[in-house]
Amino acid sequence: MIAIIDYNAGNISSVQNALKRLGYESVITRDKDEILRADKVILPGVGEASTAMKYLKKYELDTFIKDIRQPFLGICLGMQLMCTSSEEGKTDCLAIFNAKVKLFPPKEKVPHIGWNSLYELKGDLFKEMSATEDVYFVHSFYAELCEETSAECNYIFPFSAALQKDNFYATQFHPEKSATVGEQILKNFLAL
Repeated sequence: MIAIIDYNAGNISSVQNALKRLGYESVITRDKDEILRADKVILPGVGEASTAMKYLKKYELDTFIKDIRQPFLGICLGMQLMCTSSEEGKTDCLAIFNAKVKLFPPKEKVPHIGWNSLYELKGDLFKEMSATEDVYFVHSFYAELCEETSAECNYIFPFSAALQKDNFYATQFHPEKSATVGEQILKNFLAL
């Protein structure tokens, strides 16, 4: 069973639908015991960082998440919350990854919306994938490059499109909206 963490963020049902298409059952929950019983855990989301962190703290999920030992995948806002901090609302985040989340320069076309290529792929999420793959992004904030970067994208400048550390994985792009490439990334995660 796959636990999708409910923290009042948008886009959670589209992740659940993508998992269903792949033949996997999931539950949307914030119950800690249910999360601990899950084989895999996903923190998806679309929303605003400071509001999301307040919700995680309200249910004491902020400290709990850091102790999860199953394969864990953050998507979009979920990835940003796994970084040290975000300029969005001047927010302290979960600090799983050693990267800061920053706003793209306002003089550029922001948000970054649409298909863009990944490169410098490494790690478990990108097994059996070619050097460059196109995936779907929707974001105004980005995680800077760091030693945990497992895929890069170049929009205005290079940024972390994916991160990996121990059992924690994250993507800035939406694998659930990235056609066959995204499906393969989800399958790679589910096979861990």
